Amino acid sequence: MQQLSDSQNFSPLDAARVQSLRQAISRLDRVVVAFSGGADSTLLLAVCLEVLGRDRVLAVTANSPTLPASELAEAVELAAELGAQHVTLITREMEDERFASNPHDRCYYCKQELFGQLHKLAEERGYSHIVYGATADDRGDYRPGMQAAREARAVAPLLEAGFTKGDVRSLSRQMGLRTWNKPAMACLSSRFPYGEHLTESKLSQVERAEDFLRRELGFRDVRVRHHDSIARIELGPQEIGRLLEGDMREQVVSRLKEIGYTYIALDLGGFRSGSMNETLAP
Repeated sequence: MQQLSDSQNFSPLDAARVQSLRQAISRLDRVVVAFSGGADSTLLLAVCLEVLGRDRVLAVTANSPTLPASELAEAVELAAELGAQHVTLITREMEDERFASNPHDRCYYCKQELFGQLHKLAEERGYSHIVYGATADDRGDYRPGMQAAREARAVAPLLEAGFTKGDVRSLSRQMGLRTWNKPAMACLSSRFPYGEHLTESKLSQVERAEDFLRRELGFRDVRVRHHDSIARIELGPQEIGRLLEGDMREQVVSRLKEIGYTYIALDLGGFRSGSMNETLAP
């Protein structure tokens, strides 16, 4: 991984933004980083390590049925690559009916559980702040989890420095982080219509369907939205045609039926983050 430097080829705006990020982190002393292994939290962890040093940074990944096993494994690998101290902790949001009943503010209860555990861990180990990877773009979608973060006094340095998702990917690439072009990944509970009760078996069903599409068939931007017996597949617009080529369609139908779906639908609107929020009033 390359180190950040004032001599790197940033535009004046980029250089100021990077400096703002470093300054925001330098004020925090010792931090617990909420680390999912996605592009945002990986960049945040990398900069925290550079600015504060390994001994003052602890990466923490939540392990629950809402996180795909492949994402947990990658978070462990990434933390090791960055040389970070890293722990995983089991979160129990599935035991909270306020979460499992899947209301529109489900994410609030999930993050309340996460940040509650992070706060306890930080106190036990002598860390002064909790940081997480929210960006300026997260203000443009429905994100009730950010309220839980504010209540826990968690800090979002990327957001504070004005970083967008595009900025995260640009700086990650310049720093040599392999997550610079990693597809966005969200909690598996986001695949269900609000009001449909969440269970571990349903989450596992979605995970297996997406894993097949992503890892075996090579689709990049993938969501399998779960509508009882119907799997509604969202793909990146440039990938929709590929699903219809040759025997690809038959492979997808056959495997997803084995996984437990009766009907397999392709969403012509394509992949879009947070599409279940389209049912909510503005």
